[in-house]
Amino acid sequence: MNADTRTNATLTSPPEQPRTGLSLRGRRIGFATLVLSSSAALLVLMTVTLFTAAPDAIGVAMLLLFALTLPWTTIGFWNAVIGFSLMIFARDPAALVAPHRRHACGDAKVASKTALLICIRNENTARLSRNLTWMMDGLVATGEARWFHLYMLSDSNQPEVAATEERVACAMAQRFGTALQVTYRRREQSTGFKAGNIRDFCEQWGRRHQFAIVLDADSVMAPEAMLRLVRIMQAEPRIGILQTLVTGLPSASAFARIFQFGMRLGMRSYTLGAASWQGDCGPYWGHNAILRLAPFIEHCHLPVLPGEPPLGGHVLSHDQLEAVLMRRAGFEVRVLPDEEGSWEENPPSLPEFIRRDLRWCQGNMQYFHFLALPGLPTVSRCQLGLAIAMYLSAPAWLVFLALGLTRPQPFRTDLGITLFIITLAMGLAPKIATLADVLMRADLRRAYGGTTRIIISVALEFLLTLLIAPVCAVAVTIFLLGLPFGRQVGWTSQQRDVEGVPLAMAARRLWPQTLLGIALVLWFLQVAPGPIWFWAPLMAGLLGAIPLAMLSAHPPLGRLLSAAGLCRVPEESAQLQGAAAAGLFSPCTTDFSTASVNK
Repeated sequence: MNADTRTNATLTSPPEQPRTGLSLRGRRIGFATLVLSSSAALLVLMTVTLFTAAPDAIGVAMLLLFALTLPWTTIGFWNAVIGFSLMIFARDPAALVAPHRRHACGDAKVASKTALLICIRNENTARLSRNLTWMMDGLVATGEARWFHLYMLSDSNQPEVAATEERVACAMAQRFGTALQVTYRRREQSTGFKAGNIRDFCEQWGRRHQFAIVLDADSVMAPEAMLRLVRIMQAEPRIGILQTLVTGLPSASAFARIFQFGMRLGMRSYTLGAASWQGDCGPYWGHNAILRLAPFIEHCHLPVLPGEPPLGGHVLSHDQLEAVLMRRAGFEVRVLPDEEGSWEENPPSLPEFIRRDLRWCQGNMQYFHFLALPGLPTVSRCQLGLAIAMYLSAPAWLVFLALGLTRPQPFRTDLGITLFIITLAMGLAPKIATLADVLMRADLRRAYGGTTRIIISVALEFLLTLLIAPVCAVAVTIFLLGLPFGRQVGWTSQQRDVEGVPLAMAARRLWPQTLLGIALVLWFLQVAPGPIWFWAPLMAGLLGAIPLAMLSAHPPLGRLLSAAGLCRVPEESAQLQGAAAAGLFSPCTTDFSTASVNK
């Protein structure tokens, strides 16, 4: 039977053994060797730096904390090195690490029923309508919309928002008629968060479709990108989840512009390098991805964890866990390392960025329950561990610095500065790698606004990163300390509008960072005024947390950066011009009728 015409029931197990192969196994062994050897070298250097005499308890604790911060540093560095090598020396880097990409040709027949799942909770319905209309209009224009069915899956608990959502769905159903089916469903209880929302879809309608493309409320995907996902899944029945490379939409927010410019720089080299060794154990970020529904329904049902929230109960960060469960079932989880047609909106302010980060932090801490889950491939188990370590590294750095300030035994200042420069360079390696590639290619230089604008934008991004890093680290540390006592973020909608941050809000959210900054300044002035210059970025970030949050969210500053072409992403000048002309990035004032909705 042809893979395109198989029923869901025949695809709950992979058609053949996954393509791990000797070459992928060899790449994984080689990558692990590079990571472990470089981590060992850094630990040796830190040991020599810390212990000028006999080892002491504080020094040993600092060494252990430093070791906890190393996985993301060394893995990111070697991902960047490998990714940069591929970008420089390979004719088609993405094809080397993503062999499934060859099936993304534009003329392959689409013959599979695909659900489009838009998961919403108390969202701005005008923006939701605008984005969905643009995507669905494009899909209808391709002539392939008959294979798709849009499901608006609402967990909204505000009656006025839910009523407007129904009007949006009704308007879309009337707009597209028989060309594209639209279904709206709202749950009275948002059990299981987003994963529960999708599970409810699976139980009601999942077996009617072969695939499902998952979208968040801030997701935008070009119709060509959606069709590319379907074509690859039809041709590759071993793939259970296929994740696109999600990039930031052009934004009028200064904070979002600067942040996503830096993320964009680091993304390509990092993803190419990671895909070279992750292979069939790739990432899943929970949106802008396609699922093979039959194995997802059978194998990716998340358990309810023992105990009470925030560490027990329903799983908050569902995506990576669903990926490892899919891989455990024998299906591949793959990524498309192309910056083509897949976007999201980033938080427009520092407080919103921190709130999103803390929600991810809470969810990742629940992964402790799954580290010993039987049957997981080694790479999948490591991915869960790394997801935990990503957030434990923030308090590890802070405690490391605090111990260093209070430790009576001296350390080697020359080696300490050298080690700081090395770790900083390794942390920035993904951005440096992609920046080098951009500056070496005339087409990319033009897409990012030209060399001068790129250099200024890089300086702005580095300054923002330097200042917000300690602010975010303190927020994560305080949050982690509160988790055992029941502190949690909750499941709320994200603020996406470009608005200023009032002084009262900034002070309410960021007063701990400010007080810590004041305490550090006073401590240095009294105890060690000499090396205060070395700690200046840390103290400036903490002391300036409140004004930084206000300034970076100030709408006129965002407009100024946009007008000057700073922190520009390529879509602003090329791919999304048609979307911008259609109003995709401008305020929407669409008025919806009150007609009934297709259910």
